[in-house]
Amino acid sequence: MAVPAIQQLRVGAYILKQKLRGIDKYPLVLMLEPLFRCNLACPGCGKIDYEDSILNKRLSIEDCLAAVDECGAPVVSIPGGEPLLHKDIDKIVAGIVARKKFVYLCTNGLLLEKKLHLFKPSQFLTFSVHLDGLEAEHDRAVNQPGTFQRAVAAIHAARKAGFRVNVNCTLFNTMKAEDAARFFDFCSNELDVEGVTAAPGYAYERAPQQSHFLNRTRTKQLFRDVLKLKGESKWRFSQSVLYMDFLAGNQTYACTPWGTPTRNVFGWQRPCYLLGEGYAHSFRELMDSTEWSRYGTGNYEKCADCMVHCGYEGTAVNDTLRHPWKALKVKLFGFRTDGPMAPDIPLTHQRPAEFVFESLIKTMSSEIDKDPGRSVERKKRARVESSAA
Repeated sequence: MAVPAIQQLRVGAYILKQKLRGIDKYPLVLMLEPLFRCNLACPGCGKIDYEDSILNKRLSIEDCLAAVDECGAPVVSIPGGEPLLHKDIDKIVAGIVARKKFVYLCTNGLLLEKKLHLFKPSQFLTFSVHLDGLEAEHDRAVNQPGTFQRAVAAIHAARKAGFRVNVNCTLFNTMKAEDAARFFDFCSNELDVEGVTAAPGYAYERAPQQSHFLNRTRTKQLFRDVLKLKGESKWRFSQSVLYMDFLAGNQTYACTPWGTPTRNVFGWQRPCYLLGEGYAHSFRELMDSTEWSRYGTGNYEKCADCMVHCGYEGTAVNDTLRHPWKALKVKLFGFRTDGPMAPDIPLTHQRPAEFVFESLIKTMSSEIDKDPGRSVERKKRARVESSAA
């Protein structure tokens, strides 16, 4: 897998420390969302469909670094929204890097080349540029022509400047195996990125287009079909071997949502980055008071088709520690792409979906609007960032 040795060692040491301390539920990756505002409006996104009072809200530098310290995860992923719209994103990243945490700054790439000078190359910093396929597929997925070429230009500029760069790819049911294979060839050979993070999209209930999401069976078959085409290609994935094997239908894994806690403008999101069904005031409150057994495939209807890395990478990493020979076997002999798939978790006892999002957002919006001081500050910030974009 395409992760530098120093990162593997530091993350491995962190996990071993948790095991020795007898901690079962521990964070592996902090999902830090400093804002929801984005300069794209992708039809498969469920993160940006908020009113302006929420889109204009930001986490401060102090909020972000306090979340990093409070959580303690060795890896910090910064999605959004588009984090490069945050006027202090360079200071936030610098503060996290100074703590020797591995930062994945997730960006659509449209502002990356323009703002590259704000950052310094570091073994702790990776730009994770979102590309959902080759040009036609990607521009259709984000619903804006020209975005692929701008993102690719930014990747080349970042690589030339000495930055670690990875590609973050979401697969939808419009993706054909042959097209995905050509895309992975392009990433490995022409972009020369460190690796690709590939996962099926999650069917956000507020995403404008619901028909393009994969269910579990189609996800597994798509990854098998893609991996069959690998041949002698040197594809590099930024994921664990066993998570990829899970995507190919060869592992039965339960979700570990506590592995990727999310801090955003509302607080600590329950239960995970994908589902917003409540918020905690602190990381400890999130870990101690969330009813984790109510979530995950087989437990909750909204989780039935989810196979996203934020829920299952932690599971795969734990399995690797318990069964290193299994992971080594897959690494040496490759992914099985034929034969029966591993049994999936039955859905017969899952609880029905609860649609609490709208009422939750109304409550959070009301609390934000009650703060007139912040309202003025938000408007000033929005004007500054609008000019920067």
